[in-house]
Amino acid sequence: MLSRRVLSKKEESEATDAEVTKEDQDKINRFSKLHNRSKLLEEQLAAKQKDKEDLEELSTELELADEDELIPYKIGESFMHVPLPEAQELLASAMTELDEEVSTVEDELSTIRDEIKTLKAHLYARFGKGINLEA
Repeated sequence: MLSRRVLSKKEESEATDAEVTKEDQDKINRFSKLHNRSKLLEEQLAAKQKDKEDLEELSTELELADEDELIPYKIGESFMHVPLPEAQELLASAMTELDEEVSTVEDELSTIRDEIKTLKAHLYARFGKGINLEA
């Protein structure tokens, strides 16, 4: 995200007086867009990791359940009573799906962070202290 702050006289004189070209503005806009997307992905990743922890805890709880017991399992908006082995299979399937989702988000986040790093390097090289990119 591009932000402004008050520069001291020394910093002002050190700041480059480079003219902002359309290419520069496009890179600044791209940086801002990627920065916002990375924050959103970080929130999604945290939520998915919390869900994963919850499923792992549930899996541990199911290990203590009686074999003959019917387990209430949420499917969509409803709870269905299913036998323990089926509940464990459903839970394993949900954990696998969640692992794939976490991996996908991590991969996208890594790609975005790499591009942000490249853009920051270019923009700071071009504008020096005349630009402040928060990330």
